[in-house]
Amino acid sequence: MRRALAAVAAVGVAALAAGCASSSASSGSGDSTTKVVLRLGFLENITHAPALIGVKDGFFTKNLGKNVTLKLYPYSSGTQEATAILAGQLDAAYVGPNPAIEAWQKSPGLVRVISGAASGGAELVVKKGITSPAQLKGQKLTTPSLGNTQDVALRYWLKTHGLTSTSTGGGDVHITPIKPNSAAVLQFASGQIAGGWEPAPYDAEMVAEGGHVLQNEADLWPNGQFVTTELIVTSSFLKANPAVVSDLLKGQIEANSYIASDKTQAETAANTELATLTGKGLKPSILAAAFDQVTFTNDPIESSLIADADHAVAVGLLTPVKNLSAIYDLGPLNKLLAADGQQQVSS
Repeated sequence: MRRALAAVAAVGVAALAAGCASSSASSGSGDSTTKVVLRLGFLENITHAPALIGVKDGFFTKNLGKNVTLKLYPYSSGTQEATAILAGQLDAAYVGPNPAIEAWQKSPGLVRVISGAASGGAELVVKKGITSPAQLKGQKLTTPSLGNTQDVALRYWLKTHGLTSTSTGGGDVHITPIKPNSAAVLQFASGQIAGGWEPAPYDAEMVAEGGHVLQNEADLWPNGQFVTTELIVTSSFLKANPAVVSDLLKGQIEANSYIASDKTQAETAANTELATLTGKGLKPSILAAAFDQVTFTNDPIESSLIADADHAVAVGLLTPVKNLSAIYDLGPLNKLLAADGQQQVSS
């Protein structure tokens, strides 16, 4: 955790230097002689395993040219990532759908979704004795951060069950965003909160602390498929460095292929990187439970992103989002998938 916090704290300083380096490539086209800095954000979650594995096993650095300097920025919530993107501190990021939607709404055209990464891997875990939504009235729940993907999911789910939610007092259910996610697990274990809608592996850790799953989010979506993590890039970086973005996508595709071909080794790689970032790896049982929840896919599952935006509007966290489908630029991904003999995706 110390390294992660230090990385986040250093974003402002690093962004100044990296920003200058990135801007030096603005007139280039991703050729091997132009110096480029690629600032990549991701979360310390199993739902971001392609990023963790891409870093740990070198899929990114192997594919990126020697002219590219990869700077890594781990975060504990997508809301932090969205803030960094809007501030011009990242060039690309693995994010949940709602941070991507937020960036698009606040600055239309700022980012493009260039690939999916993961589907599934989020649950509402509550303490024993709570077996129905009605029993949540008067209880305190948590999410990673206000307006992040799980926060929207929880608030919308409560709304569908006739329950109001608030972060400031009043309402039927009090939602207190807690970060880092590991702190939410500790508060659940100590009885300070009744549960939380958390991404893997933190939902699995809450179960290990005596909780049980009241709602698996996958059960709310057609065929259980919904985007949890996707890869976005700023439009300016994509325009200036198309070859670099293509090489980044190669790393993403290889990471997901690796997970599909050798899940055991992929779990180990992701856990090793988590331990490097947070100072502590996951127990084998938690690691396996977390991976079992997630489908790692290059498909960004557009229909669920559009639905996520509608859900955020329904709970008052967003105003209606215009032209959201235009956020996708999947041409580079599909070109690489076709060359690799894999099924192409559509937006």
